[in-house]
Amino acid sequence: MERKCNNLPFLILMQTSKAIHDRIKEEMAKNKLGITEFSVLEVLYQKGKQTIQQIGKSILISSGSMTYVIDKLEQRRLLSRHACPDDRRVIHVTLTEDGNELMNEIMPKYHEFINQMFDSLDSNEAEALVQLLKKVRYKI
Repeated sequence: MERKCNNLPFLILMQTSKAIHDRIKEEMAKNKLGITEFSVLEVLYQKGKQTIQQIGKSILISSGSMTYVIDKLEQRRLLSRHACPDDRRVIHVTLTEDGNELMNEIMPKYHEFINQMFDSLDSNEAEALVQLLKKVRYKI
């Protein structure tokens, strides 16, 4: 019985996704950040103050894992937690000054790095890729 994946688009998409993920992981290691840590900082950098639940939804990880990552980043003084004055069950998370400085340094390099990964595509190819991926996503 053959157990090989016969869906070539799926296989190539997964291989490409893993390769991109691995390269981002390598780049973030230069900043002494794991990819999940970077993802948390990126959400806060892009969106500002967020609850732990909002961050978890944005980067698709559980609240238990979020607490661990946020603890680590808080120990490094890259973010801070604040109780919500209106609801004691809610904790808001924000970047600290050190966190903002780090992200101001990282983000231009990160954007350039991501752009370089996709610069082999011309604008028509990039748009076609986006449309094809959206078509698959909408079916899900």
